[in-house]
Amino acid sequence: MKELYLKEKGTENAETIIFLHSGAMASWMYDEQITAFNDYHCIIPDLPEHGQSIDVKPFTITDSAERITNIILDHTNNGRAHLVGISLGAQIILQILSTTPNVVDHAIISGTLMRTIPQTETILKLLDHAIKVYTPVKDTDFFIKANMRTYNMPKHLFDNFKESTQLINHDALERILTENMLFKQPDGLEKVETPVLVMTGEKDYKIIKESAYDLIKTLQISKGYMAPKLGHLWNLESPDLFNKVLRSWINNIDVSGILLPLKY
Repeated sequence: MKELYLKEKGTENAETIIFLHSGAMASWMYDEQITAFNDYHCIIPDLPEHGQSIDVKPFTITDSAERITNIILDHTNNGRAHLVGISLGAQIILQILSTTPNVVDHAIISGTLMRTIPQTETILKLLDHAIKVYTPVKDTDFFIKANMRTYNMPKHLFDNFKESTQLINHDALERILTENMLFKQPDGLEKVETPVLVMTGEKDYKIIKESAYDLIKTLQISKGYMAPKLGHLWNLESPDLFNKVLRSWINNIDVSGILLPLKY
């Protein structure tokens, strides 16, 4: 079995943080975090069919969760890690929490989409149509820049984002988007005793905020907040705030003073 590409630093440090990126991106999404957390053992994988793991296929959330669990068991000092995930990465963390919560110390999940719509033939046809429309234009500079503006991504990340976008072919894109868009809350989360911070950006999509509400109702030890004036990929918009929230959460420090109450 092909292994995921890993960006790894600080192996001498006792505690491990694993960062899971969003769909159509790669480990570069957390460059600002891996620099700020040099006192931790940091692992940032490229997920299957993304970045330098492009040949690890097919992408599924279940398989990705199993792979990350094995990385925790094989690469950490105590078989546990703090997990951080945005969007697709957050969905993978939920899958890990539902199956092997014992490997997770603290978790931060942000921008987590959970669909409650049944996978009817109509929904699947609409998704297929959206993928067919998106595929021919996804690699153009115009569309890449438009995507970056949507997420308020810094302009200096253009080359990284373009490379990640262009690496993903039609079949991989279909698998990734289908897994992401049709993801449902996995069974067993109500039994999880791991502290989970459920985040959205204040400017995030309504369905993301609705999903966050559902999650904090389900997870026993969870809190929900919004990053003020920020959007879906708020770690890229405001890395300093993201780093402060992350460091506070994994050290059991209250974050309510720097975030907004969750609402939609």
